[in-house]
Amino acid sequence: MDHTPIKAAANQMMASTPNLVNNSDVVTSLGHVSTSPVTHDLSMWGLFWGASPVIKFVMFGLIVASVWSWTIIFYKVYRLRRLNSAADQFEEAFWSGGALDDLFDRIHNRLLDPLSLVFCAAMREWRRSIAKGTIRPNESRGTLEQRIDRVMQLTVGREMDSLERHMGFLASLGSNGVIVGLFGTVLGIMDSFGPIASQQNASLAVVAPGIAEALFATAIGLVAAIPAAIAFNKISSDLNRYANRLDAFANEFGSIISRQLEEHI
Repeated sequence: MDHTPIKAAANQMMASTPNLVNNSDVVTSLGHVSTSPVTHDLSMWGLFWGASPVIKFVMFGLIVASVWSWTIIFYKVYRLRRLNSAADQFEEAFWSGGALDDLFDRIHNRLLDPLSLVFCAAMREWRRSIAKGTIRPNESRGTLEQRIDRVMQLTVGREMDSLERHMGFLASLGSNGVIVGLFGTVLGIMDSFGPIASQQNASLAVVAPGIAEALFATAIGLVAAIPAAIAFNKISSDLNRYANRLDAFANEFGSIISRQLEEHI
């Protein structure tokens, strides 16, 4: 029997087998590529750079505001500590029983703290009035007391205005930082609806990256607002105590000036 046709058919099947194997591998690999999940960087850095330009601007503005608020906080705390320490040293010298003129001559040419400035302003007005010989009877004495008191109050007000500078920024950031962060969150959630509409897929894998970026804006707002609000309350309380200290000294020194005038006349 002639087996030539059967062998030819077998050889043809064997030759076509590698192609079938290769085609199945291609199909498998294509199926693997098409079904592999798309990964997203959900780190803080990835969430920032993955956000839309408007949300990036909101987050960057909050970060800059937070850095500036911490700069103000550290500066205010450091300055108040130094001023209270300088005030303690001045009050120790003031109440030591020495002559006030000697104390004035010793400190009036140096860089002074607000408490020393109040003292020096009153002493300058006192010496100017003595030099002009305007201390006479009761109406002139009352006018001089009012003038010295006004000079001290103006000095207190000017120094407190300087100390309270930039406190408004802390108050604004503490009350509005979260709102600005929520603004970025709303924009981010609105952007997350885009993939849902384009892919017609509302699965968590599609929605989660946009929502994470949106919530990250709120987190930055909280990080900026909470320290600013706490620091504002604390520093405002310290400034009020320092202002009361200046006012108390001005009143006490005004009483001393009044007694000096009674003895002088």
